[in-house]
Amino acid sequence: MSKIAFLLADQFEDSEMKVPYDELKKAGHEADIIGLKQGEKVNGKQGKVSYTIEKSIADVKSSDYDAVVIPGGSSPENLRLDANILKFVTEMNESKKTIGAICHGPQILASVDLLQGRTITAYPPLKDDLINAGAHFEDREAVVDGNFITSRTPKDEPAFVRELLKAL
Repeated sequence: MSKIAFLLADQFEDSEMKVPYDELKKAGHEADIIGLKQGEKVNGKQGKVSYTIEKSIADVKSSDYDAVVIPGGSSPENLRLDANILKFVTEMNESKKTIGAICHGPQILASVDLLQGRTITAYPPLKDDLINAGAHFEDREAVVDGNFITSRTPKDEPAFVRELLKAL
C-alpha cells in the first residue's frame, strides 16, 4: 500500500480533506497529515471537521511518500509561501510521484512553477491565474495529466478519489 502526505493548513475545505483522506485510508493506504507546525489544530472553513497536524513539513522527506494530496479552501493559500512545502511538492514532482490537488490546491503547483504545459482543472475562478502560470485549463470533474490529478469542487470528490485510487 502507498503512503500519502496530506498537506493541510487552517481553513481547508472540509470535505475536500475528509472524503479523500477517509477513502484512501479505507482502501488500506497510510496517510500523514502534514502542516507547518506539528501538533497544531487546523479547522475546516465550514466548521464540520478539524485535524491535528501529525508532522511538520520541516521534519518530513518527500522520499518517504508515494503521493501527496492538496485539499482546497484557504489552506493552499496558507501553505504556498512556505519554502519547505514548495520544496516537498517540487521533489514529489521530480520523482514523478502522484500529486492530487482539488479546488484551490493547484495554487501550490503554480507557486512552484509546475504548470507549464500541463492540463489541469481547479476551482473555476482560478482559471485565469492557472492559464497565466502556463497550464491548459479544462472544466471537468477530474483531469489526469501524467502524475497530476486535479479536480474542481466538493461535488467532484468521487471522481477525484476514483482517479487517486487508480493511480495508487
